[in-house]
Amino acid sequence: MSKFKVVLIALVLVMAASSVFAQGAATHPGGVRWGAIAAAFVLGIAAAAGAIGQSRAIVAACDGIARNPGAAGAIRLAMIIGLALIESLVIYALLIAFFIYQL
Repeated sequence: MSKFKVVLIALVLVMAASSVFAQGAATHPGGVRWGAIAAAFVLGIAAAAGAIGQSRAIVAACDGIARNPGAAGAIRLAMIIGLALIESLVIYALLIAFFIYQL
């Protein structure tokens, strides 16, 4: 991986982590609500992975259509089904985050 990508990933992680430390005094009697923090991380990772997966699927579909315009219909259908399945994984992560939040 290039140094630029490593620096960019580190910068994104630092920016995402800074919001965790910005919380005020704990109003929860047990202290820190680790369920809320864990749910936020689950959703963040799932959304990022889903977005990367969807972008790679769209790039591959566009490349396939550009190489073979006659198969555009089949490629488009497979892409839409694939995008729906990728998005369903993010929705499953949302459900898991709701269960984690209840802890």
